Amino acid sequence: MSTRYWCESAWVDGAVAHGVLLSADDTATLTAVETGIDAAPSDAEAVHGFVLPGGVNAHSHAFHRMLRGRTHGDGGTFWTWREVMYSVAAKLDPQSYETVARAVFAEMLAGGYTSVGEFHYVHHAQDGTPYGADRPRGDAADPVAEADEHTERPRGDASDANDDDERRAHAMERALARAAASAGIRIRLLDTCYLTGAIDSELSAEQARFGDGTIDGYMDRHTGLIDTFSDEFPVKAPGESFVHVGAAIHSIRAVPAANLPRFAEMSGPVHVHLSEQPAENDASQAAYGASPTEVLARSGVVDDRLSAVHATHLSEEDIAILGGSRSTIVMCPCTEADLADGIGPARELADAGAVISLGSDQHVVLDALRETQGLEAGERLRSGQRGRFSPAELITALTEGGARSLDLPVGALEVGKACDFVALRTDSMRTMGSLDEQIILTATSADVHLTVSGGQVRVRDGVHTELGEIAELYSRAFAVLEMEG
Repeated sequence: MSTRYWCESAWVDGAVAHGVLLSADDTATLTAVETGIDAAPSDAEAVHGFVLPGGVNAHSHAFHRMLRGRTHGDGGTFWTWREVMYSVAAKLDPQSYETVARAVFAEMLAGGYTSVGEFHYVHHAQDGTPYGADRPRGDAADPVAEADEHTERPRGDASDANDDDERRAHAMERALARAAASAGIRIRLLDTCYLTGAIDSELSAEQARFGDGTIDGYMDRHTGLIDTFSDEFPVKAPGESFVHVGAAIHSIRAVPAANLPRFAEMSGPVHVHLSEQPAENDASQAAYGASPTEVLARSGVVDDRLSAVHATHLSEEDIAILGGSRSTIVMCPCTEADLADGIGPARELADAGAVISLGSDQHVVLDALRETQGLEAGERLRSGQRGRFSPAELITALTEGGARSLDLPVGALEVGKACDFVALRTDSMRTMGSLDEQIILTATSADVHLTVSGGQVRVRDGVHTELGEIAELYSRAFAVLEMEG
């Protein structure tokens, strides 16, 4: 059965078009994009306001959302924030993480995103034992799992059908995939390699569940994950494929340089946290006599498949390496501001040839518009100049840049892409009077009145069409983690 939407105005081929008719086939893949259609045909839903291709959130740690508004009391640093993050990670098990991630992914959809790159490293049980391996009764996972048994679960919770999920391999990864599929957000699950706590240091007790022991251990688990997902979440036509697998290097702190060439042998996107903190650069220079970017480049990892997340503290040589390879840069302006990371050289990277994309990272806000505005705001503060990125470039970063980063068939309203889009109010107190694409600098998530993915309306006026009120989803998430909401 085909699906049709008539859009009052929309971003098509890099410009604002009016009277846009979108047609998708029964796989929710766009088959026609027509412009200049004066009114909605009788078989098409009329969408008012300004329609953008669905935003692509190229960097997410879903459970970090549970820290929002809970880490500011004493100021602190990135490193003290990390300790609080570890305490939340320790509470997660497959059932609770599915509940948490479903709420987060629903909020993403409401905030203007229809695709996400989930940078996932909480692979194993709390004691570091892989799911699917034999574990004694009464281990650290039991208290949270037991609490979850007495917590009401939202509609569509796949864990209802399988209370023995922890007995299966890849239980955490499968929980995230189910959460994304049930919310209706497209996910590239970036299976993250995390082998050391710092350069030449063992994993700490808090990090034990992140690691696979050796690079071979990671590669074996990663291959098994791909095989498992190919059966449970097969990739089909663009519009109907919601779960994809990719790879990630947590950082050069967490993966020894000797292991990095293994990632150059892989196909598909590879992501890495890069130079987020000066301390990372200092440690790299001390251990390897090179910057993190140079370490990656020597290992053959820096190419057009690589997405470097943050890339905040770079030298001119680093910029030239990343730009020359046409790597993607995932800027996370709201998180970088929240953690006082600094402002990365986005304009210089783009001018050097890198592709700019955006991510919400720890979800200080889940607002695709504010994140996009943050890219330009940071550049203005850093340079003292306005218009460092044009409105068209900002839209491209939010859509096509993210699609490239995650290698997903999204990011544009064109034939062959998935039918994913968001609609913005043009008549709100925030957007009234905005000229064409300049709305990207005035709208917020409060102006997202419709989110469509896979040809289906997922969120209408802030309410998820299947899961209901998103605040209620969060109420359940805080309850299942025994955190005060």
